[in-house]
Amino acid sequence: MTGYGMAEKHTEHYSVKVEIRSLNGKFLDLNLRIPRYLIPKEIELRTIYGKKIERGTATLSISIVKHQVNENDIKINEALAAQYYNKLKNLSNKLGASDHDIFRITTSMQDVIYQDDEQLDSNLYTLVKETAEEAFCAYDDYRKKEGQTLFTVLTEYVNTIATGIPHIEMLEPLRLESTKSRLQKNLKQLADDESFEQNRFEQELIYYLEKYDINEEKIRLKAHCDHFTESLSENPKGKTLNFIAQEMGREINTLGSKANHAGIQKEVVAMKEELEKIKEQVLNLL
Repeated sequence: MTGYGMAEKHTEHYSVKVEIRSLNGKFLDLNLRIPRYLIPKEIELRTIYGKKIERGTATLSISIVKHQVNENDIKINEALAAQYYNKLKNLSNKLGASDHDIFRITTSMQDVIYQDDEQLDSNLYTLVKETAEEAFCAYDDYRKKEGQTLFTVLTEYVNTIATGIPHIEMLEPLRLESTKSRLQKNLKQLADDESFEQNRFEQELIYYLEKYDINEEKIRLKAHCDHFTESLSENPKGKTLNFIAQEMGREINTLGSKANHAGIQKEVVAMKEELEKIKEQVLNLL
């Protein structure tokens, strides 16, 4: 599920900022962006927040600023600097280029000057965990607000589908009348046919009447809509709601195949549109 949370904490020695963001996804893909000296705690952090976030493409970013740096913490890799300098000096001589800026370039090369911060201070890690927990609370609040919005949207979609059932019932007398007229016309033509068989006609008539009967589909679809609404209100789970939506889809498809009436087909198409919206939104639920 989509979410975002951020928290900051500041002490005399450190400033810590933690950001958590995620986009919807079927499985969990958690990316950690942390300072080098937090790497020993990566598995711990990944385990804790993987369980909390549950699923989605998520990023946990931790940035730390030290307000006080000891002189001994700043290191210069003299051997590496000498290698860079000599290589650049030789290249300069070979190309006949100016060498007045080689020293500045050397000091800016990667790993020549670095901060020896490999040791993780326990107080700093405590501060990191506290900040991360605050960030997650903000992130979870964001998800809950989005969930409430999603609840409203899904309720509207399923109510629209349920409203289509009485609309279909209003059209059924017209459907029945048109079917009756068509059968009477065909019956009149058949009566003049010498090969007409009364028994066979009655059997086929019963078959088609049963085939076009949509009462069971309407009842089951209404039951599925009620079940969806109840599940959404009680303890909504994405998988459960998706299964119910699939059952709704089966009944709607059967209604369409049995409709044999343009007005009912139009209602079925409208139901399918709402159902597709439901299936898309349900993916955002855990």
